[in-house]
Amino acid sequence: MFSIGDFARHGRVSVRMLRHYDAIGLLRPAHVDPVSGYRFYEAGQLARLNRITALKDLGFTLRQVREVLDEEVSAEELRGMLRLRQAELEAAMAAAAARLAQVEVRLRTIESEGHMKTDDVVIKRIPAVRVAELSGVARSYEPEDISPVVGPLFQELCRRLDEAGVPPVGPAIAYYEDAPGGDGILAHVAMPVAVAPEDGHDFAVVDLPAIERAATIVHRGPMDDILPTEQTLARWIADGGHRSAGYARELYLEAGEDPARWVTELQEPLAG
Repeated sequence: MFSIGDFARHGRVSVRMLRHYDAIGLLRPAHVDPVSGYRFYEAGQLARLNRITALKDLGFTLRQVREVLDEEVSAEELRGMLRLRQAELEAAMAAAAARLAQVEVRLRTIESEGHMKTDDVVIKRIPAVRVAELSGVARSYEPEDISPVVGPLFQELCRRLDEAGVPPVGPAIAYYEDAPGGDGILAHVAMPVAVAPEDGHDFAVVDLPAIERAATIVHRGPMDDILPTEQTLARWIADGGHRSAGYARELYLEAGEDPARWVTELQEPLAG
């Protein structure tokens, strides 16, 4: 048998925690000396301690831990529960990291207000182009809502084009409009193609109309960091007395494996 100190050391927990587990009936000592009151534990109790610690570290309350252990779940069932909880925590961490990244982008945008160059903004005509496209609805126009929709749509579009034997003939395009009913943003991902708009494909083939006057600016880096570039363009439009006529198209001039090296042209239509 182990003394409470030795058992705590082998289990990598504190003596205080073992006393608390004893008090609430979660992990009783194997033996308590009737004279000294010293607690002693058996090596086999490390298995229960490991389960308690794992469940607690994954966010279960001690009450929930006791309910799980009292049901005498098998190691396989416990492993499944832990993996499910692990997946939930990983998803929460990813969401928190994404929110932190967007906070950083907002802070950079605020810090750069009035300091970003507008020299690279160019007004030009964007010619019409025939594209194969897929569409999906994003909850909002914020990058954290757009990226999870646009990214998978592009992957699926490329897969379908490959299966159909239809090669892209130009850089990828994304464009946006308000979803029907005003609930969210309808995102379109598109690849220029040289095929007739006919039935039988599992993607749409449409002709994007020309933009007679578009204010354009080049963004370098991941699309999640596009806000400062986008707002620079917006300020240039306003300061020049122009008026926006809708959402900007995104022309992905370079979009390799590393998002930090992406080059994207924003093409915002101008009224008049």
